[in-house]
Amino acid sequence: MTAPSVAMPTSLTEALGALADHGPGAVPLAGGTWIMRSPLRREGFAPAYVGLSRVAELGKINVTPDTIEIGAAVTHARLAEALEGLPEVAALAFAAGNSANPAIRNVATLGGNLCARGFAAADLVPALLCLDALVEVAGASATNRVGLADFLMHRDRLLQGSVLTRMILPRCGRPSAHARLPLRKAGDYPVAIVSMAAGIDGSGRIETSRIAVGSVEPVARRWTALEDALAGQPLDPARASDIARSLTTGFSGREAVEAPGWYRVQVLPTLVGRAVAALASQA
Repeated sequence: MTAPSVAMPTSLTEALGALADHGPGAVPLAGGTWIMRSPLRREGFAPAYVGLSRVAELGKINVTPDTIEIGAAVTHARLAEALEGLPEVAALAFAAGNSANPAIRNVATLGGNLCARGFAAADLVPALLCLDALVEVAGASATNRVGLADFLMHRDRLLQGSVLTRMILPRCGRPSAHARLPLRKAGDYPVAIVSMAAGIDGSGRIETSRIAVGSVEPVARRWTALEDALAGQPLDPARASDIARSLTTGFSGREAVEAPGWYRVQVLPTLVGRAVAALASQA
């Protein structure tokens, strides 16, 4: 078997050129935690990889009064540290600081979490969905920004010959929270995730919310029915859990060796309650 070739560019322009030179089989490589386990999933390696670790701009975090921009090559550990103490992105900070295990967090990147095909248990994705994140993708001829939900839907097409460069988060001042249920036999990865950001009025009731669910289905998504149902409700974990329980029929849990689909769906109301409790502690 021929070993894959690896290019190590030092600029985004060089990275895009290397992808073009190697053709459609070339794959960007950052932390490599998902790619290196390809044989365990009985998947082959790509014929060529384009390493991104030397592209300085992909490792930057820029916090302004209005936005937070996070480079695609930022590791989970560094992201958690950089976002500490910012309540509006508490969901993302918690997700980054508790995903997988310390060894993985020191290597795995934001971009890898978003681009890994078939990785349903990515912690950062639902956290970013609830924070209304934009994805920036650079290609040879243009750089585009799209909403994360659209990116997830059209990921393969958007990434063809392109590089995910950064995420852009609006700073809207709403508290956020991230609740996950890991199982040891799942390798520290969660069997279900609920991320939530909410606007709270002066009486402690939910005005608006963005709720995202991860690891339950193959791709993370918003739980819009629950968002609508919680409008006007108090920050009451038990009540939120009861409301969520009546709305789980819209999910079709994925089957895997670490947990059956029905179990993933069944634990969602509990995770909703935990997320609301975390929001209440910030209010």
